[in-house]
Amino acid sequence: MPDPNAPVGAAFPSAEAEAARYALLRRLAPSMRHHLVVNLQPIGMIYEVMERRLRAPEPDLAHVHDSASKINGFAKAALNSSLDVVSWLAPDDAVTVAVESAVRECAGLLATSLGFRGYALRNEVTPLEGVVRRSGIRAALSGAIVHATDHAAAPADLEITAASEGAFARVSVRVVASRGERGFAGEPNYRKLAWGDLQALATADGVQLSREGERIDLRLPWVPAA
Repeated sequence: MPDPNAPVGAAFPSAEAEAARYALLRRLAPSMRHHLVVNLQPIGMIYEVMERRLRAPEPDLAHVHDSASKINGFAKAALNSSLDVVSWLAPDDAVTVAVESAVRECAGLLATSLGFRGYALRNEVTPLEGVVRRSGIRAALSGAIVHATDHAAAPADLEITAASEGAFARVSVRVVASRGERGFAGEPNYRKLAWGDLQALATADGVQLSREGERIDLRLPWVPAA
């Protein structure tokens, strides 16, 4: 049943888009888990060191203060990581981002897991003028990366480039066979992403999607300056 409080003209995502988004988030879950714990793990180790120092007959308070500052820094970083992951689960369509920042974020999220599978991410994106919707580029780009590695044998490089094309920002993901390691990760934690999944995600976020050979092109509309 439609939400009576929804703004006039607001469109609900299709069932295909919701299914594709769920599949994408399931595939991203291991990377998100690593993203969350990377700042939590050092806290326990620093605490143990600090506790030993406090048990000394004459604790070195300068070192204890330094350890407390490090714990505070990692705790703040962990909080920011948690809020960031929540924004993937419940995106705010009003938030915008520079293309190079979004590409760097997606590449940073996926690089480790893809490396285990034998794929190397090559981020060749340089700064562009303008901003795009963060929710749209996150879903479309991460989906394109996952789809590309699902359907291209390792080892391979994934080259990400971007350019401004009039009213759009074009972001491209190209698969290039390489002579690197094949990787040792097992099967994906959920089903592979099909081309139809990418089409559903792109349509839901107003992204133009196309493919030419081993290259996937995403065209994201620039968001006008306020």
